[in-house]
Amino acid sequence: MKEINQLRATIERIRAALEQKNAARDTAYTRSRQLTRFCANAISAAHCANWDQARSLLAEARTAARELVRDLADYPDLYYAGYTQDALKEWVEAECTCALIANQPLPTPEELEVEQATYLNGLAEAASEMRRHALDLMRRDELSRAEEILAAMDEIYSLLMAVNYPDAITGGLRHRVDALRSVLERMRGDLTMAIRQERLRRALQSFEERIDESSGK
Repeated sequence: MKEINQLRATIERIRAALEQKNAARDTAYTRSRQLTRFCANAISAAHCANWDQARSLLAEARTAARELVRDLADYPDLYYAGYTQDALKEWVEAECTCALIANQPLPTPEELEVEQATYLNGLAEAASEMRRHALDLMRRDELSRAEEILAAMDEIYSLLMAVNYPDAITGGLRHRVDALRSVLERMRGDLTMAIRQERLRRALQSFEERIDESSGK
């Protein structure tokens, strides 16, 4: 029958289109995992001050992110899927974390070519990640720089707090901002304790020097 033949052709056309979409989905999933791995390794390299490796990994992440976006240009539903945006969020986190550690300007969402909500969530996670760097600074007695990092974290938190919209708009930003607040509270306590200990150490050192001078006299 003519109607059946037309239906058969229609179904075949749909099947071919879905086959292409499924292939794009599989590729996107693989690229998302690869992108996430590049980002995690770049952050680790930055924490270790291995900047050649960090920059190389960020470059690979940038390529992977752009390929991911390009491959999904015809499939907006896959582009906005959870695993895709999560991977791009990890890229924002890596770029922002490395910039904060290096004391460089933060990239913009336009420079990274990511959605605004994705950018904000990645920035929130980058700010939380900076606690690790601040603790490393404290262990090296670089308290002044640790205070600068805390101030940057606090400023990011304050700015993100002002983005008060439903999760459907911000991609769950409120949850990440709440997590950042907890990180900030712990970080402030850690740094306050470290500063007090350093003051006590200096006071004891000064006292010992005065005792030594008195004994010498």
